[in-house]
Amino acid sequence: MIYENIVTGIFESRPNRFIAEVWIDGKKEICHVKNTGRCRELLKKGVKVVIQRAKTPERKTKFDLIGVYKGDVLFNIDSQAPNKVFFEWLKKTDYFGEITFIKPECRFGDSRLDFYFEANGKGAFAEVKGVTLERNGVFLFPDAPTQRGAKHLRELCKCKEQGFDAYAVFVLQAKGAKYFTPNGETDPEFAEALKVAKEKGVEIIALFCDVTPSTLKIEDFVEVKI
Repeated sequence: MIYENIVTGIFESRPNRFIAEVWIDGKKEICHVKNTGRCRELLKKGVKVVIQRAKTPERKTKFDLIGVYKGDVLFNIDSQAPNKVFFEWLKKTDYFGEITFIKPECRFGDSRLDFYFEANGKGAFAEVKGVTLERNGVFLFPDAPTQRGAKHLRELCKCKEQGFDAYAVFVLQAKGAKYFTPNGETDPEFAEALKVAKEKGVEIIALFCDVTPSTLKIEDFVEVKI
């Protein structure tokens, strides 16, 4: 995916989860944060950030905060991006075989899962999670407790029980990953649900991205440790 109207700035503060104060060209601007997660390891005062100017001038906030540098590594923190880049990757990969149909946001049971697709004549569901939490090359999810995330994993288990293929996909929004693992310290319920899902046949996939200030695309697979 491609971002237009990109500028850089210096992060000052995050008064609440929706907005950030950022210095852009010597002026403090209010930016919409395109991620409601904590991002505490990334959003620290003085770090370099990537900003997108809004296309609609009448908007309350003129900028969106979409990326953060952690040292020399750029992390994309746009929470809408993982589904978009997975959709792009899904259309060109041969990992699942010949894909003949894709439907984003498909309802199953009590949930709306991110993707339903058909490959080699068989239906499959996929739930996609963006990952921005990194510690010494290890990427973890989630960065805050998520009951919704565990619920989605249980729905994927039901997909398998009903004869569908099922995938839990973790899109790592940066390079440099050693491996991916669930964040059991922060959310033991999610970590246990992921373990159970794997035992029941849900395939767990982690993919890292190539990230630039104006682009994001899935690059390759990363080892998963559960």
